[in-house]
Amino acid sequence: MTDPLASSEQPTGSEQPTGSEQPTGSEQPTGARQPTGARPPTGSERRAGAGQPAAPAPVRPVHRPSTAARPARGRDAETGVDTFTLRAAHVLDESGRFGDPVDVAVRAGVIRALGPGLPLEPDVVDVDARGLWLMPGVVDCHAHVTQSTYDPFELVTTPLSTRYLQTAEALRASLRAGVTFLRDAGGADAGIRDALAAGTVPGPRMAVSVVALSRSGSHGDGAILGPGLESADEVLGPNYPGRPARTAGAIGDLPTAVRGVLRAGADWVMIYASGGVMSTRPGQPDLPFGQAELAAGVAEAARYGRPAMVHALGERAVQAAVAAGARSVEHGIGLGEGAAAAMVARGVTLVPTLAPYRDLAALASTGVLPGWAVERAEAAAAGLVETIAVARAAGVPIALGSDARHRTRHGGNLAEISHLRRAGLTPPEALLAATATGARLCGVGDRLGRIAVGYTFDTIVLDEEPGDLELFERPDAVGGVFLGGRVVLAHPRLPAALTGSPRAATWAGPTST
Repeated sequence: MTDPLASSEQPTGSEQPTGSEQPTGSEQPTGARQPTGARPPTGSERRAGAGQPAAPAPVRPVHRPSTAARPARGRDAETGVDTFTLRAAHVLDESGRFGDPVDVAVRAGVIRALGPGLPLEPDVVDVDARGLWLMPGVVDCHAHVTQSTYDPFELVTTPLSTRYLQTAEALRASLRAGVTFLRDAGGADAGIRDALAAGTVPGPRMAVSVVALSRSGSHGDGAILGPGLESADEVLGPNYPGRPARTAGAIGDLPTAVRGVLRAGADWVMIYASGGVMSTRPGQPDLPFGQAELAAGVAEAARYGRPAMVHALGERAVQAAVAAGARSVEHGIGLGEGAAAAMVARGVTLVPTLAPYRDLAALASTGVLPGWAVERAEAAAAGLVETIAVARAAGVPIALGSDARHRTRHGGNLAEISHLRRAGLTPPEALLAATATGARLCGVGDRLGRIAVGYTFDTIVLDEEPGDLELFERPDAVGGVFLGGRVVLAHPRLPAALTGSPRAATWAGPTST
């Protein structure tokens, strides 16, 4: 029998889903931690890039660049500098709280020391970060970057080339908003992931599922309601050479469809185990796959070292997903105590994606949605708080997923942090859901998702303590972004030695970890 993945590199059973991530190797973190008690020289004693001889002590001063030298807030920065020390910043710790000010020493994009009063080093840029708050870059575990509209007419009339250029803008907006790792739940393929890793376009690190798998005639198959308007595969994502099939027609076809997305380079396999709010059939969301077939699909993915993320609404669907071996349950609205207990026992993470259900509930009274969708939307919105409460009480890991799929939502991903808090998580729990928990789910928790020694410096800069987290609903919440230690969104407080000459629409180039 011909190997179904013979034309591509075969993953081993022990591989973790990392997308384009590469580990940093066996190098151990170094760097002194003990405080020196010495006051760093002021900016007036020595300016970055001024070309002046060093002060008597052979140290680089803390930079306080003049207003004239500052790049405009929100401008992209082109820089290759990934070695510096940030002084006296408030840093999100492993408990999800901001502690007392500490110094953060970044060398070649990796955190090498963390603590108060780190020693000054010659030829290392020091930055006065007093009054700034640092947290890990956000890990968005569920988004659709190739979608920019909910309008099916626009979907079928927009050229594929336009849609991919829109994807580039969605990726850039997500990175500028503070998303430094993104797991796409259907639409983005291996070419997009690899272009990001190569630095061809700006965007977060990425893991892809290529297409989300569904039963033909069920949720996610791309159909449009109405006589003569059926389009089973071509609406959500137009066909193109190399795109695998997104539907399984006959019973038993799901493992074949799984092999198709694996051949196409998927890091994850995304499967619909239920319908959704906008499913094309009235009534409660259906279960497109039987338990045995769903389990066979997940097992086929696992055979090639790839985990499954499973869309599931309702108790039956969640139980089926967990029993099948899903690594994460997407949405999970209607989660019951029995299913939650099963998730805890098997180490399954919930990715609730609250924002789109809030949006649909808001549309329910406008007349835009059909009557049966209004009923579902209202029921889903009412179930959000209960779902989070059940998951939290049981100890289910919860990770952030924005489910961004519209041009107005790409770049607004971090609002989901506030939604999680409103739905019942504490602020520390919501911040960890957006960072460390998501990184662990995506298989990169050993090097991303925390500000700690040995971790890659994917970090966002805030001008104020997040408090109740409502600030993340503001478009200007994030003042600066680092990816791999390089500035990709320049904060006004950063010196020119780090940001370079600011120019619109420039890109710092690829990074690796």
